[in-house]
Amino acid sequence: MQFPQPFIQELKAQLGDEYADFEAALQQSPPVSIRYNSAKFPDFPTEDTVKWCSEARYLAARPVFTLDPLFHAGAYYVQEASSMLIGEALAQTVDLSEPLRVLDLCAAPGGKTTLLASKLSSDSLLLANEVIRSRVMILKENVQKWGFSNVHVSNHDPEDLGKLEGFFDVILVDAPCSGEGLFRKDPAAVDEWSMENVQICAGRQKRILSAAMPLLSAGGVLIYCTCTYNDAENQDSSAFVVDTHQFEEVKLQWPADWGIVAKKMGYQCYPHKVRGEGFFLAVFRKTAQLDSFYYNMEKGGRPRSFKPLHKKQLNEISRWLQEPDEFSFYEKPNGEVIALLENQKNDLIVLDNLLFAKGLGLEMGSFKGTDFIPSHALALSTALSAQLPRLELSEGEALQFLKKENLLFDAPKGWLLVTHRGLGLGWVKGLGNRINNYLPKDWRIRMEIPE
Repeated sequence: MQFPQPFIQELKAQLGDEYADFEAALQQSPPVSIRYNSAKFPDFPTEDTVKWCSEARYLAARPVFTLDPLFHAGAYYVQEASSMLIGEALAQTVDLSEPLRVLDLCAAPGGKTTLLASKLSSDSLLLANEVIRSRVMILKENVQKWGFSNVHVSNHDPEDLGKLEGFFDVILVDAPCSGEGLFRKDPAAVDEWSMENVQICAGRQKRILSAAMPLLSAGGVLIYCTCTYNDAENQDSSAFVVDTHQFEEVKLQWPADWGIVAKKMGYQCYPHKVRGEGFFLAVFRKTAQLDSFYYNMEKGGRPRSFKPLHKKQLNEISRWLQEPDEFSFYEKPNGEVIALLENQKNDLIVLDNLLFAKGLGLEMGSFKGTDFIPSHALALSTALSAQLPRLELSEGEALQFLKKENLLFDAPKGWLLVTHRGLGLGWVKGLGNRINNYLPKDWRIRMEIPE
């Protein structure tokens, strides 16, 4: 792999005599790592742990994840190891036992969102926002696979969120960048790299940070990260935050054997030092004592996009959840039923009134007459009742289901949760002599399954 000369000069300036080791590391195959969902898969293997993330493991080789039903069930997420440092940074800077309002501002495809979800308390609110509309669907899909009811999705430019000034306790800005840290994972990125693009990315990052900083409450934490090495996108963007005189950098502590390099501001992962890709991380705390967020609930305390579910339907809807009393139920204009956690209801009403492109709450399904049709998101939710009828499938049968093929089973009439190794994959409906597969078409496996 040949690198552009300006990139080589930048890294030689950063690394000196270590540059040869760095370049040699980029010629090697990248490590493969996954992070388990402890809410769904608590008994994960113990070997080859990622040092800074107890739920994460390295794999000896890259399997075909598409052909693993556990991947579709949200048992784990395929995530680059260095980027998991965000979880440790969060643990060092906030009290994770407290309820927090958290914004993942540039969230797609959702790896860092699911990491945050697993670290936060169950009564914290996590809003995963993505500005690019075409990327929202994969974000939503990965959030639904993870199955946490306190994670919500929005599709806004950062500048559209100004009405939420002072609302959040933590904001993650995983900024769009030149992608230098992913060169060995994506060799095509080398050909797309240019100094001009680096400067474009640096300007875009400052615009995003300018929109993000006012959204934090006093004392709130801003986590800024990129998957690149250059100072224009890392050091200069970090200095831009501090130069507002509203933030101070938070210094973090890493064990020496993690191999993380402290920079003038923030921290850098290099692939010849860390078993992972290039990744930069800096953390800042808001020191400015500004007015806290205020919203007049008496004046605007009703949802704008949904109405309370009819009382006659509450009994039916409640039986699908393990702890229905923890939720309030609403119906959207299209008939879709959603469940909002009671301890977040007021905050979600605020978001509903101030945002126009969002998906709040747990998608439950919809009523067709008196019959309730459960959503796919409900099948993947950790809030799902353990008492619902289930149909456990072998790996081969599960893949057949995930290709949206019909299964031949003698099954009782009614809705059945399809499971593999106890984890929900979707719904089928028993009709006596056959069952109908209700896997959404967009979720089906399209590749051929080997014999």
